Amino acid sequence: MKVTVVSRSGREIVKGGIELSDSATVADLQEAIHRRTKKFYPSRQRLTLPLQPGTKERPIVLNYKKSLKDYYDSNVDNFNVVFKDLGPQVSYRTLFFWEYLGPLILYPIFYYFPVYQFFGYKGERVIHPVQTYALYYWCLHYSKRILETFFVHRFSHATSPLSNVFRNCAYYWTFGSYVAYYVNHPLYTPVSDLQMKIGFRGWDTLSSFKPLLPYFAKESSQS
Repeated sequence: MKVTVVSRSGREIVKGGIELSDSATVADLQEAIHRRTKKFYPSRQRLTLPLQPGTKERPIVLNYKKSLKDYYDSNVDNFNVVFKDLGPQVSYRTLFFWEYLGPLILYPIFYYFPVYQFFGYKGERVIHPVQTYALYYWCLHYSKRILETFFVHRFSHATSPLSNVFRNCAYYWTFGSYVAYYVNHPLYTPVSDLQMKIGFRGWDTLSSFKPLLPYFAKESSQS
C-alpha cells in the first residue's frame, strides 16, 4: 500500500509517499516517516484521518498500536494521512525530575547560606527549630516525588512538549524560592511549640490517609 503524508494545509510532507506492506501498523508508518525525515521522530508526530472540507468535527487520531487497515478499507491501496508536528518532546520523567529538582535545591540555599545579606539584612540570623523541621519536611516531600517519578508512576503518554519543561520549572522554582524566602527570613516569628506539633501531626495524619482515597472512591462508586 502507498501512504501519502500531508500537512493540514495539504502540503506533502514526504515527497512521493511511503510504500508499506498490507499488514503495516501506524507505528510502522511513523518509523517510515522518521527514516525519510530525521527531524520528525515518532513521539513528535500526530497522524490523523483527513476531514471533509468545511466540517467542524475533530479529526480521528491514529493509534500507533493499531493496523492501518483498521482505519481504511482493505481494498484501498492508496490513502492519505494528515501530519502535525508536535514540536520537540521530552519524557515525562525528565519533565518531572527537573521541575521537582529546583525546589529541592533552592530551599536549602535560603536555609544554609547567608543569601539575605543581598536583600539588606546584615544582622546575625537565628534559626528556629520550626524552620529546621520545615526544611526536613520540604526536602523529604520533593525527594519522595522524584523517587516516585522514576520508580512508581506510570504515564499514559510517553512524552511531553519541551516547552512544558520551561513553563513547569518556572512555576515550581519560583514558588519554591518564594516559600523558602519567607519561611527562612531573619524576621520570621516562630509559632509556639504546641502549634508546631499540631501542624506536623495533622500533616502526618493527612499524608497517611491520602493513599487510601482511591480505595474509598472505588468502593463508593461500586455501592
